Amino acid sequence: MTWGASQVQLSSPENFGDMTVRNLVHTSVGGSGLQATLSNAEGDRPVTFSPVTVGVQSVGAAVVPGRQHQLTFEGEASVTIEPGETAQSDALDWNVPADTTLAVSVHTVGDTGPVTGHTFANQVSHTASGDATGDVSGEAFDGTINNWYWVEALTVQPPREASTLAFFGDSITDGVGATTGANLRWPDQLADRIANSRYVHSYGVTNQGISANRLLEDGTGDAGIDRFTRDVLDEPSVSTVFVLEGVNDLRWDLADTPEDLTDAYSQLISEAHAEGVCVVGATILPFGGSSRWTAEREEIRLEVNDWIRTSGAFDSVVDFDAVVRDPDNPVEMDPRYGASDHLHPTSEGYAQMAGAVDLTTLDCDRTR
Repeated sequence: MTWGASQVQLSSPENFGDMTVRNLVHTSVGGSGLQATLSNAEGDRPVTFSPVTVGVQSVGAAVVPGRQHQLTFEGEASVTIEPGETAQSDALDWNVPADTTLAVSVHTVGDTGPVTGHTFANQVSHTASGDATGDVSGEAFDGTINNWYWVEALTVQPPREASTLAFFGDSITDGVGATTGANLRWPDQLADRIANSRYVHSYGVTNQGISANRLLEDGTGDAGIDRFTRDVLDEPSVSTVFVLEGVNDLRWDLADTPEDLTDAYSQLISEAHAEGVCVVGATILPFGGSSRWTAEREEIRLEVNDWIRTSGAFDSVVDFDAVVRDPDNPVEMDPRYGASDHLHPTSEGYAQMAGAVDLTTLDCDRTR
C-alpha cells in the first residue's frame, strides 16, 4: 500500500449529488499497477461513482497534463457501492512515483447521503459541480474541503517485494499541528527517512490515525480496540504496526487506572501477533498545560509509559515522551516541539518523533 486513511461517517454537504471531489493524497512507495479503494462503509444507501480519475497534482486543484488516467471497476467506468462496502479499481497500467501528491477525483451520481471519509486530512482538497474529473486546469473546482471523501487506500506493486507499515492512533498520528499540505505528519517524515535508507522500496505506509479517537470507547470513529482489525490487520500486506493511542482516554477519564490502557494494548498485541504482524509500542506524549490535564491523569500516563518501556510486551518500543518533553518541566512538551494547545506537536515535533524510530525495528518478522 502506498497510501491509506481510516474512514468514519462525515455529514454530507447539501445537494452533494452530481459533484466532483478531487482528493489530494501523498504516496509513500512508488510502483506500477495502481489500484484505488473507494469506501461506502459508513453510508446508508448505495452510492454511484462515474467516472473516477487519478493524476499527479500540479498546483492547487490542477493536475499535470498527460499524467491523469481514468480508473475502471471490472472494466466499467462506473461503480455502485452498497452501504457498508468498498470497491477496488482495476490495476492501472501506470508507474506511480514515490513521495508524490496524487489527485483522485470522484464524480457522484445521485444523492449520496452521509459521506464516508476521513475527518482531518491536514490537506486541502477541492470540489466542483457536475463531472469535473477530466478537468486538468483545476478551474472548475471552486470549493475546498479539509477532509478526504470516499477514497480509502491506494495500492501499487513496488519494484521489489514490499510490505506495509501501519500507523495506528489519534490526532497525533493524524498530524494535527503540522503544516497543512506539507506532508509533515510523523509517519510522513518517517517514510522520508525510510526512502533515504537501505529500506527504500521495502515499505509502503498507511496512516490509520483518527483525530479525537479513543482506544477504549467510541467517539470520533469506533474505539481503537474495535477498529484495529478493520483498519490494520485487514489491510493488505501489513508487516508492522506502530501503536500510539491513549491520551484521549486519559483526558476524558476513560482510563481510570494504568491497567485500563495496558490491558487494551495487550489485546491489540495478541491480535496482531496472531496474524503475524509486529507491534511497535509508542509512549504517550506529555500534555501538561493543555485542557483537562491533572496531576492524577499524569500519574497514570507515567505508569502506562513505564509499562510500555519495560514490560517486553511489544516487539519494540519508540519513546516519543523522551524526545519531545521539556527537560525542565517533563509534564509538558518542549516549547520547541509543541503547538500552542500543549497537546499536539508541531512539524518540528513530528520530526523529532520520526527521528526517534530505530529503523532496524523494521527487520521484525513474526511470520518466520
